[in-house]
Amino acid sequence: MMSKIKVGIIGSAGYTGGELLRVLIYHPHVEIVFANSASNAGNKVYDVHNDLFGDTELTFSAEFHSDIDVLFLCVGHGDARKFLAANPVAETVKIIDLSQDYRLKAHAAYQGEKFVYGLPELNREIIRSAQYIANPGCFATNIQLALLPLAQKNLLPDAVHINATTGSTGAGQKPGATTHFSWRNNNLSAYKSFEHQHLQEISESLDQLQAGFLPSSEKSLLERAAEKIHFVPQRGDFTRGIFSAIYVESALSEEEAYQLYEGYYKEHPFTWISKANIDLKQVVNTNKSIIHLEKHGNHLLILNATDNLLKGASGQAVQNMNLLFGLDERTGLNLKSVGF
Repeated sequence: MMSKIKVGIIGSAGYTGGELLRVLIYHPHVEIVFANSASNAGNKVYDVHNDLFGDTELTFSAEFHSDIDVLFLCVGHGDARKFLAANPVAETVKIIDLSQDYRLKAHAAYQGEKFVYGLPELNREIIRSAQYIANPGCFATNIQLALLPLAQKNLLPDAVHINATTGSTGAGQKPGATTHFSWRNNNLSAYKSFEHQHLQEISESLDQLQAGFLPSSEKSLLERAAEKIHFVPQRGDFTRGIFSAIYVESALSEEEAYQLYEGYYKEHPFTWISKANIDLKQVVNTNKSIIHLEKHGNHLLILNATDNLLKGASGQAVQNMNLLFGLDERTGLNLKSVGF
């Protein structure tokens, strides 16, 4: 039997930290050494994550040290870089960052190494030998999984049209005007249209497979990405999940499209191709991505459903940890959807 993987978590009181705890307390090869939350130090984990009452007696702490195998950073955007600058981490410790701080190639350097972009369906073999992982964003994960098979065959056209709706947990735990129940309930709105920050990592990944997809110019990465990817994000009237509807011009028949997608994801255990129409509840509380394809005239419609907190964040982080430590990537992630 392998020895337990010693895990430390920074920011364990937030949504992604809580989701990570829910997965890891039942992971057969993990020992949680500390669950850091300075504001909750001394409190039981279930005092904040009430659903874990009866599952763990773990206590939040303000502790941080490098006597661990892997460190998860479940902190806000900009805070991971600040934390690592203020708290040196031993070079023996693997790091999985759930913020956006190290996702882009221009910002990936740390301690003489580079963070590897942690989308297993794109970089699985590179992830296995990496030291530092930049976990992808939730919208980015969903949209990339919908487009990678086309990019691999150089079949992405000049315009990709995306409408994607996310649950309120995608905005994080800190209350805000657009997460307040009385505003969000029975409501729908668009935000950051054509300029969402995840466009940058999406375009870099697509360009990795389809060289030249990202236009070369003096414009910023976000501006160049927006020239090709026309993305309208929406806030949905639900707590978790992302449902995207994407269409592109394509000469593929529907049958050819299914063959392409099924072939690409044949060896990837969490991405499934469904010939029946899909809905969000099929994936909520799971690490799955379920994709459905339809051909309408000269357009290929791609629907994808993922859970923003699992496949879009903490579940994918555990999937990456499994790869880093030579485990089956499904370990600890055989989760059941809510169904009703």
